[in-house]
Amino acid sequence: MTAQPTVIHSRDNALLKDLRRLSQDSTAYRKQGRVWLEGDHLCSAALARGQRPAMAVFSESFWPLAPIQYTQSAPKNIVVSDVLWRDISGLESPARMGFVLALPADQGLDAQAPTVVLDRLQDAGNVGSILRSASAFGFTQIAALKGTAALWSVKVLRAGMGAHFALRLVEGLELADIDGLAVPLLATSSHQGDWLHHARLPWPCGWIMGHEGQGVSAALQQRACQHIRIAQPGGEESLNVGAAAAICLHASAAARG
Repeated sequence: MTAQPTVIHSRDNALLKDLRRLSQDSTAYRKQGRVWLEGDHLCSAALARGQRPAMAVFSESFWPLAPIQYTQSAPKNIVVSDVLWRDISGLESPARMGFVLALPADQGLDAQAPTVVLDRLQDAGNVGSILRSASAFGFTQIAALKGTAALWSVKVLRAGMGAHFALRLVEGLELADIDGLAVPLLATSSHQGDWLHHARLPWPCGWIMGHEGQGVSAALQQRACQHIRIAQPGGEESLNVGAAAAICLHASAAARG
């Protein structure tokens, strides 16, 4: 049954201010304990993964046209005037609806899970892309060290395209926390180690993806049981970390059979 909407026309509305912070401040989700999903694709991906929003938010002009799977998805529907909608949108061409979800509880690391370790990655697009690849190729856990882009920020969510809801996400980790993983760790490198296309890859395992400029830290390199490099016959000095992750994770999936 569709919940009757609460209509917001005031720029000073407290909920509107909270939504604005969620859409514009990459770490606001930590303070509020909830995340903002904007747009049809991301919202439908969340529903497909069994997520149920705490509230659904619609622009006033879209509300009469909204599909029933959205209007009946949450216990509370919020309608925001079109004039104010742009204030809470993080898109150049604003979508007309979004969901607010409770931030999943931090479950801690699963020592045995196939894992991708993110070592201080800065670019939200790279992080979201790696989450998508992890989900696609059978990795179930992301372990993000301190200094990595906020995993539940709007930009990472957008780049992840729904992969968040298929993964165990643990962030804010210290180096010592990685020692709790029982799976063998593989470190990417541009200049040392086994060529990926010849390497024997263990399963399950943990792939370490390093900072865009500095690569994998020396401390994490020392924790790796195997170093892997990707053949680049075209002669480029290095690959974008999102592209490198997709290649490595796919190789693990193929080797797994």
